[in-house]
Amino acid sequence: MNLTSSKTRTGKIVVLYGVLLLGFLLFLVSLYHTILSERKPPSLRATHLESAVRGSIYSSDGFMLASSKKLYKAVVNTYNIDPRKFDLFVALFCIYSGMNESDVRKKLTQKGNVVLSYSIDAKTAANLKQLVYTLNLYDVFREYEDSKGRVFKYGLSILESGEQRDYLYANSMEPLVGYVQKTEEDKITRVSGIKGIEGFYNGYLESIQHGKIHAERDIGFNPILSKDALYAERNDGYSLTLNIALKLQTKIERLLDSENQRIGAKEIIAGIMEAQSGRIITLASTKRFNPNKITKDVYPNLNNSAVEHAFEPGSIIKPLIYAILLENNLLDLQEKFPLYGGRYKIGNFVITDTHRMKEANLEEIMIYSSNIGMAQVAQKLSSTQYYDGLIRLGFARSSGIDLPFEQHGKIPTRSMLGNEVYKATVSYGYGLQSTFIQMLKAYNIITNNGATNDPMIVEGVVVNHLKYPVSHQQPQQIIQKASAVILQDLLIKTVQSGTAKGAAVPGIIVGGKTGTAHIAESGKYVNRYNSSFFGFAADAMSRYTIGIVVLEPNTEESYFGARTAVPVYKKIIELLLAEKYLTQLPSPVLKENNEISK
Repeated sequence: MNLTSSKTRTGKIVVLYGVLLLGFLLFLVSLYHTILSERKPPSLRATHLESAVRGSIYSSDGFMLASSKKLYKAVVNTYNIDPRKFDLFVALFCIYSGMNESDVRKKLTQKGNVVLSYSIDAKTAANLKQLVYTLNLYDVFREYEDSKGRVFKYGLSILESGEQRDYLYANSMEPLVGYVQKTEEDKITRVSGIKGIEGFYNGYLESIQHGKIHAERDIGFNPILSKDALYAERNDGYSLTLNIALKLQTKIERLLDSENQRIGAKEIIAGIMEAQSGRIITLASTKRFNPNKITKDVYPNLNNSAVEHAFEPGSIIKPLIYAILLENNLLDLQEKFPLYGGRYKIGNFVITDTHRMKEANLEEIMIYSSNIGMAQVAQKLSSTQYYDGLIRLGFARSSGIDLPFEQHGKIPTRSMLGNEVYKATVSYGYGLQSTFIQMLKAYNIITNNGATNDPMIVEGVVVNHLKYPVSHQQPQQIIQKASAVILQDLLIKTVQSGTAKGAAVPGIIVGGKTGTAHIAESGKYVNRYNSSFFGFAADAMSRYTIGIVVLEPNTEESYFGARTAVPVYKKIIELLLAEKYLTQLPSPVLKENNEISK
């Protein structure tokens, strides 16, 4: 061995020892740093949030119409899954959750916290919480230290993801019940009411206070209840009970759907109001939707036409004009007016009648629905009497119904009602607009002997299992009882011998008035119509105000109220009989006492 090779070997040994020495020094520095550095072990305490949910909505016959349930999410940190037990985790999770294995594996290709599902129901969530203990027993999860020296071991967490609103009878009771919209709050989905009962009573239904527990945790990261735990109680929203029975409402909805196959209308609306209380026991439409699955094609159905759509009422206004005349002592039922053979001119405006008569008294004008007679008798009213009378009957103002987005309609101004043409056209239902619910409330004044009630959908609010009735405005006397009795008799005669014969039901006191009105478009009346029938049905104990509006029937031979609304009206009375809301009177009693006043 020469000198050169010996020096080379010595140099390599020196370098080797130098590297070893440097490595040892780095180890000591690292060890020293680790000893002095603050470590972040897993927290020994846990916080559990328990979301409060929205209150439920019930029908008067005890069926739950809308309710909320909690949804949960399953979250796992992929860094904590032991690679050797990855397949075991996937297999067990899929068994307990019912999820597809390939979907779970695909989600787990992501790194860090991965949400395996956002829509786990309460039962599955409970099962998965039990699974956490099994997974810990098999050491499926391991500790993981990140680049900042933080140690964590999260494993599988089952957390609340939000609230889901369920409507148990799909499109029944819609758009009355309404629907909700979703919002995000602290990464949890909440719901709030938009339309219908959901919207109007949102302040009652929405959750009051979320629950919270902060305490020492167990191995599954669940807080342990103890005297040292911090606890806030969960308070759900209040529940509501409606005045409407699901059984009756559903049968009327089916009736309207069936009748509309014959009528072919854009929409049929039906409402029934208990006269003395103002309780709405039915408010149904053929335009319904399933709030569990709202799609673009049902957007037009989301609006409640009974309160959100105003229309020219046509001849159903006539008994209410008579009410104003009676209150101003301007109506003598035996007074006769010429009817000019069915054609009458005011200024440049021509008025026509379907029934062409030479003359008629005021009783006959109502029974046979003469526009010419109405136009003449309305001239007796001053503009102030006319305007104030319409306002007092509830037009151009809120009806007080507990539904949102109510339209007020419109009536001519006082000065306009000083014009003889406006006096005439308003008297038979043109030149003003009313909503369905305004007209139902106005007719109920006649049924209820001159007193008015606000129409009410909700019966009571349920708080801690105790029901508190919704406060009602006290009834107000709008017209004299004697005036109401006269109008009741006129409406009964209209059914017995006038334009509404098809509404008669044996053994039941039935009164009402038909209406058919042209639809105005761009300032001109077009060849489309709305038809209607409003009135009452009564027996010895009960009386109900009933309204039917048929919006734009498409059968040319069937656009008159007598052919569209009246048959529906009669079938609704027959349904009230079948469901024991009404009881047939003996025929002799009915003949002796047609009036419904008690």
